[in-house]
Amino acid sequence: MEAEGGLESLRALHQDLIALEHSQIRNIDRLCNELKAHVEAFKDLLDRPAKSDASRKKLESGTIQIEENDYAVNKEFQESGIQLADALNLDELRAAELLLDAQGDAELLGRSPIVSAVINFHEKRQFLLECLRMLFRNAGNPDFDEAMRHKQLEIVGDILEVKDGPARNGSLFTRKCFKAMADIEQWINDLAERYQGTLALGQSMTVEYDEIMGFQQSSLAQQHESLGAIVTYLVKGSYTNTEDFFQLLQHMPTIERWNHIAVHYVPAIAAFTSEYGSPDNGGSLREARMLHKRIMDGRDSSPWALRNLQAAMVSWWLAEYSGWYLEQRLGSPVQGADLEAEARARSDAFLQALKDGAFHCTLSICSQIYPDDIYDPARNGLTDYLLRDTPPLPTETLGTNALFRDLLLEQMESFINAFISNMPDTLRHFQINEDDQRKKILGSAPSQARSTLYDQDLDLERFLVITAYTFDQRIDAAEAFWEDPDSNLYGFLQWAAKRQSTPRVGAFCELLRSISRSEECATAAHTFLLDQGSTKTARIRRSSSLNWNQVFSELTLYAAKIRETPGSSRPPIRYGGKANAGDIDEPESALMLECYLRLMAHICKESSEARSWLWTHETFKSLEVLFTLADVSVPPRLQACALATVASMLTNKTLETSLFVWAAMDQWTSSPTSSMQAILRPGKPTTPMICMEEVTFQALSKTFDQANEFVNLLQTLVCPGVDEIGLHDTLPFPEQLGSSYRMAGIEPYIDFAFGKILAAKPPIVDDPVQSQRLTNNVLQFAATCLSVFNENLVILANRSTIAIDRAMEASSLDVYARLHPFNRVMEWMFNDGVLAVLFAASNQDLNTVAAASPGSPIVVSVLRSIEVMNHILDLQSTYFEILRPLVKVQTTGHRNPVLNPTLASFEDSVATNLDLVVNLGLYSGLGNQELAINSLKLLERLSSSRRLNASVTPVSRQRPIGNRLVGVLEQHGDLERVRTSFILGLQYDDRELDLGPGAPGWIIKSVMLDFLSHCLAALPDRPNLAHAILGFACTGAKLSIDPDGAFARGASLFHSIVRLVAEYPDGLDDAIQLWSSSIRQKAMRIISILRASPLTYAVAMAELRAADFLFAMFLRQAVITPNTNFDGLSIRDGNFVQTDSALVMEQYLDQRCTLLEYASSELRLVAAEGAPTQKARILSTLFGSTTMLDGTQLRNVPVFELLDFLGADFSAPVLSPLSNVFADMDFTAALDPNAGTTGGAAQLHLVEQLLALKLNEVRKSGYLEDAQDQEKALLDAEAYMAFFRTQKNLQSLDEVKLQTLKAWSNLMALAIGHCDLDHGGRASLVLQTLQTVMPKLERYAIESSSEALLLARLVQTLFLQADLKSSALDQTKIADLAEDRFFQIFRTCLRAINVPEGDINLREVLYNICFRYLTSIADPSNSKSRQHNISQTVKISGKKTIDIICDDAYGGSGTCRASAVLFLDALAATAVIEKSSYMIDSLARTNFIVVLIEAIRDIPNELRDGEPQDISLLLSYYNSKLSLLLTISQTRSGATQVINASLFQTIRDSGLFAVDPDLGISSADPTSAVSKYYTLLLAVIRVIAAVLVSRGPQNQQTIEQTKHFLEDNRSLVVSVFKRQAGIGIGAGSVMMEGDEMGMVVDELVELFVLLMTRTEFIDVSSRRIFHLAFSFS
Repeated sequence: MEAEGGLESLRALHQDLIALEHSQIRNIDRLCNELKAHVEAFKDLLDRPAKSDASRKKLESGTIQIEENDYAVNKEFQESGIQLADALNLDELRAAELLLDAQGDAELLGRSPIVSAVINFHEKRQFLLECLRMLFRNAGNPDFDEAMRHKQLEIVGDILEVKDGPARNGSLFTRKCFKAMADIEQWINDLAERYQGTLALGQSMTVEYDEIMGFQQSSLAQQHESLGAIVTYLVKGSYTNTEDFFQLLQHMPTIERWNHIAVHYVPAIAAFTSEYGSPDNGGSLREARMLHKRIMDGRDSSPWALRNLQAAMVSWWLAEYSGWYLEQRLGSPVQGADLEAEARARSDAFLQALKDGAFHCTLSICSQIYPDDIYDPARNGLTDYLLRDTPPLPTETLGTNALFRDLLLEQMESFINAFISNMPDTLRHFQINEDDQRKKILGSAPSQARSTLYDQDLDLERFLVITAYTFDQRIDAAEAFWEDPDSNLYGFLQWAAKRQSTPRVGAFCELLRSISRSEECATAAHTFLLDQGSTKTARIRRSSSLNWNQVFSELTLYAAKIRETPGSSRPPIRYGGKANAGDIDEPESALMLECYLRLMAHICKESSEARSWLWTHETFKSLEVLFTLADVSVPPRLQACALATVASMLTNKTLETSLFVWAAMDQWTSSPTSSMQAILRPGKPTTPMICMEEVTFQALSKTFDQANEFVNLLQTLVCPGVDEIGLHDTLPFPEQLGSSYRMAGIEPYIDFAFGKILAAKPPIVDDPVQSQRLTNNVLQFAATCLSVFNENLVILANRSTIAIDRAMEASSLDVYARLHPFNRVMEWMFNDGVLAVLFAASNQDLNTVAAASPGSPIVVSVLRSIEVMNHILDLQSTYFEILRPLVKVQTTGHRNPVLNPTLASFEDSVATNLDLVVNLGLYSGLGNQELAINSLKLLERLSSSRRLNASVTPVSRQRPIGNRLVGVLEQHGDLERVRTSFILGLQYDDRELDLGPGAPGWIIKSVMLDFLSHCLAALPDRPNLAHAILGFACTGAKLSIDPDGAFARGASLFHSIVRLVAEYPDGLDDAIQLWSSSIRQKAMRIISILRASPLTYAVAMAELRAADFLFAMFLRQAVITPNTNFDGLSIRDGNFVQTDSALVMEQYLDQRCTLLEYASSELRLVAAEGAPTQKARILSTLFGSTTMLDGTQLRNVPVFELLDFLGADFSAPVLSPLSNVFADMDFTAALDPNAGTTGGAAQLHLVEQLLALKLNEVRKSGYLEDAQDQEKALLDAEAYMAFFRTQKNLQSLDEVKLQTLKAWSNLMALAIGHCDLDHGGRASLVLQTLQTVMPKLERYAIESSSEALLLARLVQTLFLQADLKSSALDQTKIADLAEDRFFQIFRTCLRAINVPEGDINLREVLYNICFRYLTSIADPSNSKSRQHNISQTVKISGKKTIDIICDDAYGGSGTCRASAVLFLDALAATAVIEKSSYMIDSLARTNFIVVLIEAIRDIPNELRDGEPQDISLLLSYYNSKLSLLLTISQTRSGATQVINASLFQTIRDSGLFAVDPDLGISSADPTSAVSKYYTLLLAVIRVIAAVLVSRGPQNQQTIEQTKHFLEDNRSLVVSVFKRQAGIGIGAGSVMMEGDEMGMVVDELVELFVLLMTRTEFIDVSSRRIFHLAFSFS
């Protein structure tokens, strides 16, 4: 077991702490115990024993001791251990321990042991620090759960040893953290030097070496960051002292590079300044003054290499420290000091810090620690303008942890509060000084003013933007800001809104935008702008405070300039070029307008109140102004901001709003402005609108900013509105859009997005990040266009009787299908250029994707491309088969084809880009939940495609060598990596149970199992990708096992799935839950497919047996009772079938069915192999006792009790509509064509669509104008959905119950058939099984023929296995019990036969059971009472029973006729023994005896017309009929009925005896035909003989008829006698005694002799026949 503090235990603790922060942990005690167990590891922090000669010598000795175990190590291990020790500067024995622990991980991860050991070493350090960081964070969070916070504070006290030790112990731990940070810095430098040295020496580096170097640098940086956060929490928790602060300040001069290492110290430095500089944190003024002196002196005595960071530190300190001097009391340490001089000194020091770059540094930090998924060109432009020549942080800083970023910004918030509160005079100085500078500059010559403006001090603007970054995306902080209007921050906001210069307006807008990140905050900002006054001057003259009127006035003024300035008065402007300088009042005006628009866009997007106010504003014509500002003559970024504002106004849009904006935008793109006139060729008075549209698109495609925002606007416009009900039955644009000058629709816009942007050659931007973001936006647009198309409308139009055109919101289905953007987008999806971009977007560097945040452009690029591919595969059949031909036929205007006509499906393009398959497999293991889900969904579709799964055939060989998808994975060497990702993803972790279905681990498991099961089910008998991932080796059409591979060692994915089934629970808290049960069901399904496939049967069975899978599963079985909790409900609950509880029960039974089927397979296999020990063990488990491998006996549920599910009864749902809206609805169109025509087979999504269409139709007809009627209609729709959902659940339950019953029945038959018991023991098992089965058979014979049929077949099998005639059974004590039980079965069968409209297949089995029973008691020596009971039972069953049997005997299908006749024969035989005439009378009553006789006449014709393969069945049927006639004829009354039915005349008419067998019978096998013919004759002769004997010698009529029969068939009689005597046939054909045909002939002769004797035929005919027959006997 792993020691506490090991990697796995730390990883588990980390998961629990994350769950605790999200309030998702269930086991608090476990977390507390884990924390206590890791206290010593936390104390040690990152301590590592250094290398030592003693340890090296011990390792080189060849014997080492690890955890009290001695190991002998070889030379290779010793060398690896020394290399590891050198790489980590670690003690050699500790390195050897790491190396030993890494052996298993190395094999699993496909890396060398050294690399795995390095990874494990750093991961352990990182998890330890992250756990410590979260622990300190939670302990110091006053908003955390008080009880849990108190427990964590106790743990912190134990770690710091301050609970019982001196307070300075906290300081010691802080300094330990400082030392660890310094060690990491040195380590990073050493790695860099080592790497550079390798490059300098020209040594080649392996991929593994390069990877591990990068990993170490990244991991060490993360560890350094964590330590910086830990120190910050120690400071905030008051565990430090001032000396710790000075130790940190003394270390800072050694930081020489401006990078992430320097940034990691920022939160701690800021926390120290706040803790010891502020009067609010419990420090003393004397201590603060001492610190102040040392800090100020240190500026010159100990200058930092990073002067700007030191200046920033000074500014943070001064802001906090100045708070001591706002108020002074008597007795203060500053009594007598010159406070004014000190205040001036502080002010001067602050201003000097600003000159040294304090605000530049702070702004640089705040702006560059945001993740790369936040991309805002306009804000970046403002920030760049304020930073100017400030050196940026390197790109690795952008990977800062979100928690660290929040911690840093919290400290910056403290600084901002302190600066505003403690240094208001400095702020006012900023404003006054900057305003004076600006007046002087603007008052100079224009050219000089413009150049000088860039040298103006903008410290107040920098502070505003610092504040903006500090509050941005911190909604809690912003809400606190707005909630306290009396705070200094709110007062600062009001002060900063007044008397603003142009650049300050932009900075203020950014601040206001950053504190408006929620609906409430944005509404508060909107109210703030409304309350700030108004302006009414024609020419812009700003009011005292920034407000909406000022914003609108300036935007309107600038838009007016664009409209009014004629194109001839300005030089031509290139598309996307900058505006002329004279068009803008000040150089920063464009920047200011951008900030106006960004603020406006943001508030509109976040606040519904502001958005509604803007749409209904009386004077500000928003769309007109915004589209004017998007003119080609304005700067590109300003144009982009205008388009972004339009998009923000469409937030939560309605369809009406969307249509209005489409019309306005189409007018803007096609109507020339003055600036566009300047672009056109001179001398052309008018230009067609389509030309202007092209000019607009050409201009929009010139720069990233414009193109990106325009595509984003298009995507917003095609998104469904909030008023759409999910039917997607309308076009997202006006149907006549653009019809006045081109073909209606939005094809030009789609062509712009794909032709001019996505597939543009050359690309419109060179920057890779911008290119990626632009591609992502276009792909999102494509995904939206594809997802909002409702193909179900096309399907329902072909199936349903509903008037789709009348029900749709679109004018017609034809218009919808023709104009929907889906068509053109799908066409572009098969364009070579678009496909190239699509596959390129999905093909990203794996390590880069793994390291990126979920919202980063590279991850979004992969996600969007995969999402689009999934949509294409879902919809391509509809497009190619229906819509594309329709568009071709009905399109009237010019339409430029863009797709590649050689592509018949998307799989054709994938076939030439098979790297996609490799990438999808690898993406699934990166831990990104959304990426894994989408990748596996797409991989599932591709791996199930027969086109892509074709075998690979080399040019030089003709024999296929394997599946092409498997081949491409093996070719790239990535198959093992994919296998590993699946194995890791399917490992069971009980911590994910705390989160339930929301746990990332559960979701990944579910998707992985779905992929494997669907892939296997699609191609179960062909080697495919799922087989390869499971661990099989795919070679041609066969699978094999690599003897040296993971499968042979039991470490493959297959074995992981087996373990998952065995370990994963069915639920929690004694409830079987949907999410947990589904995992086991999916895993069991995979095992079932592998076990059933001939490809994998042998291997799967062997591995399952080796894992004791059967016994583990039976030990987990539980009996289903009425109180069993299925996802919160029991079976007796009335709503059970209407909820997911029914699905849970279905899953549970499906698992049981799979287990029972596997048990049957295992039992057959051990019986075939002759393994008595294993068979005995299996049978013991089936009957309730499992023997473990160590001999332990465990009780399990016996197989007899696993029929419990048949006791679950569910009533069918009843539909009670409240209105008549859906009364005439026909839901046939919603039925699954592959699942019959019952309501239970309805496809719910189609039902929902039909209901929605009907509601639309009724609503449009004006029948639902009343609100009450609408509510009733909606309730009815819900009721219909509930009805069909319940029906579907019922059908699913019935199907799985039937399958489980079938599996149980087969297993019981096998178990009893293969048990090694004597007849008595076997009979006991049979009786126990019958006791279990019979009550259910009696019930289901009436209720459900399907279940009854399975139960009846089992009873039939048990009858055959019971050996009812066995003498051993009669001698046992259970003989009487057996007789009673079998008689009850017989009686039950009679009742089941009598069921009205019963199933004929069921009756056939029941007939066979009854026949078997009756023949077993037919011995006259059996008790007459039992026969009497049978006779009475038959009579009690009534005439209807006999009628049903006779009907089946005459007109039944298949073998049922013969079974019914045999049953009648047995009943008649019993009646003969009882000397009862009941059966004869009944058969005579039904005229069945006549039917039997008449059937003889048709025998020759039926044999002649029958198919050869049916002859045997026909003969069997004839023989059973003749046997019944024989039984009937054995009584006088029966013989009379037979004679009266014209027996002899019918025989004569049939011509059966007119055939001369000596001449041969026409057949492919004459010998067999003759044998069958004689057998048939024998059956008829037996009837005649029985009639003759039963009628007695006194009945002359019968004797005469028999004589005539003999006389008519004299030649046949002679032929039989001759054959019996061997006369006239070949010597080789002489019948030897004992031959089957010979025995038939012998009996025929005997019967003929009997007939002759009884009728004295010999006396009236020539006696020569008699002598001839017997002279040779």
